[in-house]
Amino acid sequence: MRDFVAALRGLTIRGRSFVAAGIACAASAAVLGEQDLLRIGLLVMLLPVLAAAFVCRTRYRLACTRRLEPSRVTAGDRVSVQIRLENVSRSPSSVLLLEDAAADGLGGGARFVLDRIEPGGSRDLSYVLHAGMRGRYQIGPMAIRLGDPFGLCELSRSFRSLDELVVAPPIERLPPARPTGAARVSTELRRATGLVGEDETTTRPYRSGDDLRKVHWKTTARRGELMVRREEHPRTGGATILIDTRARAWPDGGPSASFEWAVSAVGAIGVHLVRGGYRVRLLTDQGLAAIAAEGTVGGLLDELSTLTPAPTESLYPALAAGRGRVDRGGMFVAVLGRTDAPTATALAGLRPRSAPAIAVLVNVASWSTAAAAPKIAADLETTHAVLTRAGWAVLGAAAGTSLAAMWPRVAARARGPGGVGAPGAAGVSGRPGAAGLTRTVGLTGATGLTGATGLTGATGLTGATGLTGDLHTGGRSVP
Repeated sequence: MRDFVAALRGLTIRGRSFVAAGIACAASAAVLGEQDLLRIGLLVMLLPVLAAAFVCRTRYRLACTRRLEPSRVTAGDRVSVQIRLENVSRSPSSVLLLEDAAADGLGGGARFVLDRIEPGGSRDLSYVLHAGMRGRYQIGPMAIRLGDPFGLCELSRSFRSLDELVVAPPIERLPPARPTGAARVSTELRRATGLVGEDETTTRPYRSGDDLRKVHWKTTARRGELMVRREEHPRTGGATILIDTRARAWPDGGPSASFEWAVSAVGAIGVHLVRGGYRVRLLTDQGLAAIAAEGTVGGLLDELSTLTPAPTESLYPALAAGRGRVDRGGMFVAVLGRTDAPTATALAGLRPRSAPAIAVLVNVASWSTAAAAPKIAADLETTHAVLTRAGWAVLGAAAGTSLAAMWPRVAARARGPGGVGAPGAAGVSGRPGAAGLTRTVGLTGATGLTGATGLTGATGLTGATGLTGDLHTGGRSVP
């Protein structure tokens, strides 16, 4: 009954005119005593009512299905929307006006006009959406405007089905360069797994593109499916990526070109590490946001699609959450906007002892012409110096920077303990002593000892307890 009342409200101008004419004829018939005129008036008034009854029943005799190809894209891509409309009734439909709703960020929806659909028939429709901005968008509902053959009544109804489209940030494909420290840690982990058995801890199902030389035939025969050796230990091959989502760290305190670059950089690094066998954790100022296991990047991209600057004033809660992750081991990557010296100092302490640490410093001033550009540049220089002294591999990113072009250089700097940039390593000024050095230091002669760059003095080598290699002085080995 409610649908019928709604249909009566949907009478067109023609339908309302019929009702008015019918009432006028009936009134005239009552005054003049003309029965034939009364019958005509009742017929004219009844036609819109019958049209409304026809239209309200039509709603339940149409079925609509929608399919997105694909359902997850990156910004700038196109999405094909396939729609099938079926007439499941025994009577043909009338003229249909269809409108599929979509957000403005996708270019709006689409409209279609269908003449008629025969009983049991269907119509296939399609249109293209342009994913201009990252985010999560709802496609639908499909609105349909139903009408009777005489144009007396039109009723708009909507199907309930909705589809979600995930638009991830544009991602650069990084070259296959790997931080040296990560390779060293990976080697140690593979040696450790030999103590508990290799079959169960270092194999995974074969994926298209895997090197056939990595096939583990013993496990393959036992499980009945093709298995390959892992690059990383499934429980310890992890990486944490921190992105600074504080509004104060980005121009205008909201979404901007520099923030979008940072989100894309996080996506590129995360996808690169996941494909390399890492279990990637995304960390924001709100804490742990998402975890992407080996071979799965969907959760990471979904989280990045809706990431926006938050009104959080401090990055310390995120650093506190990150410290717990660092204590468990694994690589640490930080993508930062405008950062002051105290925050940089706190972040420097998160450098893992047994894995690389990489910082991407976004020069937000290069994306804007704000009056505070000199202050931003000074903060950037201070942060760069603090993190570099702490052993981080630091990349400064300005407008137009290609992360893919810079990644091999960053990966070469990012080494584990004893590598370039590690505490106590040669080449880092102001790091007293060589304690903790895990690689061999070669000096060509005793005279080279007094001029060794980056060491605070010969006394720093005296009693070095963490030296795992040999120190050669004039061809003589000193244990």
